[in-house]
Amino acid sequence: MNKTVLLRSLLCAALLAPVVPITPNAAAQGATGAANALNARVIVKYKADAVLLRKRALSASAHPTMQAEALGQRHGLALRTGAALHEHAQVVFASGITSDQLAATLAQDAEVEYAVPDLRKRATLAPNDSRYTTVAGSGPASGQWYLRPNNATVKSSIDVEPAWAITEGSAAVVVAVLDTGVRFDHPDLKALANGGSLLPGYDMINDLDVANDGNLRDADATDPGDWLDQADVNSGKYLPDCTAADIFDSTWHGTQTAALIGALTHNTIGMAGVGRGVHILPVRVLGKCGGFDSDIVAGMRWAAGLSVPGEPANPNPAKVINISLGGGGPCTPAYQDAVNEVVAAGVTIVASAGNSDGHAVASPANCAGVIAVTGLRHVGSKVGFSSIGPEVSISAPGGNCVNLGVGQACLYPILTASNSGLTTPGAPTYTDSFNITIGTSFSAPLVAGTAALLLSVQPALSPSQVRSALQSTARPFPTTGAEDPGNPTIPQCVAPSSLPQDQCYCTTATCGAGMLDAGAAVSLVSGGLRPQIAIEPGIPVVGQSLKLSSSGSTVPGGRSIQSQRWTVVSSGGIVSTFVGAADGVDAFITPSAGGRFSISLILTDSTAAQATTTRVIDVPGPPPTSGGSGTVGGGSGGGAMGSTWLVLLLGAVLALARRRA
Repeated sequence: MNKTVLLRSLLCAALLAPVVPITPNAAAQGATGAANALNARVIVKYKADAVLLRKRALSASAHPTMQAEALGQRHGLALRTGAALHEHAQVVFASGITSDQLAATLAQDAEVEYAVPDLRKRATLAPNDSRYTTVAGSGPASGQWYLRPNNATVKSSIDVEPAWAITEGSAAVVVAVLDTGVRFDHPDLKALANGGSLLPGYDMINDLDVANDGNLRDADATDPGDWLDQADVNSGKYLPDCTAADIFDSTWHGTQTAALIGALTHNTIGMAGVGRGVHILPVRVLGKCGGFDSDIVAGMRWAAGLSVPGEPANPNPAKVINISLGGGGPCTPAYQDAVNEVVAAGVTIVASAGNSDGHAVASPANCAGVIAVTGLRHVGSKVGFSSIGPEVSISAPGGNCVNLGVGQACLYPILTASNSGLTTPGAPTYTDSFNITIGTSFSAPLVAGTAALLLSVQPALSPSQVRSALQSTARPFPTTGAEDPGNPTIPQCVAPSSLPQDQCYCTTATCGAGMLDAGAAVSLVSGGLRPQIAIEPGIPVVGQSLKLSSSGSTVPGGRSIQSQRWTVVSSGGIVSTFVGAADGVDAFITPSAGGRFSISLILTDSTAAQATTTRVIDVPGPPPTSGGSGTVGGGSGGGAMGSTWLVLLLGAVLALARRRA
């Protein structure tokens, strides 16, 4: 496959590629694009002591139209008001001028703290889940290689299983996913009310053309699809940002990133998520042709529990925010403002570094206070498409194919949940070796999920402490071993410049502190709190009370266990509730038939540290029948007749025959 064609396909798959300039194929739309370029949209923040605020309203949210009109009159411009970001900031529009020109004009006003163009951003314990180890057919044969222990072949995997032995994630920890929304009908996610991990969330998109669902900001974070077709390009609504070169099918990007963080796990189907026990808060900020900075900033604030004028308060504030999107350019004051407020509220922000082929880190990942994540190949070298730079905090797998032949299966993609619809939603599905997902969009959720595990163990960790734990336990980057016939010589990564950098050996100056090690990071903050579940008798018996004990759990010196909480994770149809209390050292439950069920134990110690473990318990004996208690003679269930019934039926038939004779 031609390298340029391959790179383009990879960038589109990850949704973090830089915006492609207008090509000859889109030349017919040049006039419309030029007209759109003269429709300015700018984010304005007024100074706290601005006369505009004092004399006309108490805040920009009270009468934002009046501020916009008054500001425009000062500069001979007819400004129209847009959405408010917070009490001093809002979006303004003007015609006949570019966004850059309007921002430069308004920035000179003595009462304006900053004015920046409102630009678009683009979406950048071994479980029994069937796709965790390997996938037959469409693959990948490597399964979820990026979660499992690392070895001589796969060096960048995050080794999450030791972390799961300590905690599988606490439901008290909420991870916000700022993306395209999610598909609530996917069996590995599902709404919380239906036994899944998804909270209701919010749709923060304030542009009907971008939203693609007929609504402006509302409480429905469902992803309706974000496809872009020739009709969209011909309409001129998305020029100059999206042209014929950007036509693509719906990505279901938010579902993909959310599943990596919190997919339902140990449910025998699909995939495993890093933080299987945490709750996911979808915040929709991306739609057709990406999303505007103003909506993303508003989404960040809302996710963290901060106020957004005109929108309801978030009832489930996040402790971690994942941002798998980005665009070129420096961190703007609007983004840095939002990051500062969110981090001050105790919320950790994780963002994709970007997919710019070794160029500078994307915004908002390049903002101070954000944990920026670079993407790695399975062998630990920087994957060719990933951005790098001094802003990067840590690196994690981003997926790669190794082989480049047309029609060949990708060997190391990032398998995740998705949807089969090319435009509007279809059936739930998973990505594979031919429908691939690769990019730093998928490196960031692995770090965000690990951050959620850290906070599940130590809820009081600050964002800087989360960053420190991730960085101090990171494994060193390899310096050899990535060479292959297609790349016999691999250079060391250098600071980004105007030249692209493909695969290279990472350094701490370019790719962060090292390779993410989830198990080591969680072990560090747990301080030795280890929950253990013992069962008595060792082989459970159908119909007999089974004792579950936490007495073998360990706690660090100087601490004590303050509470235990037992829960049934999966009943298997053979257990229901505990017999007696479910908050003591011991708990009791009685299996009604043979089969498998799973139990979790959450320990809390005297420092408020928490740790969780889950045990899958097999009960010998026949499985439960679907016929219920009416089944006679130990029949096979499912409505089938047992041998006793067959004998009785045969006797009845013979008796009836004799009687008729």
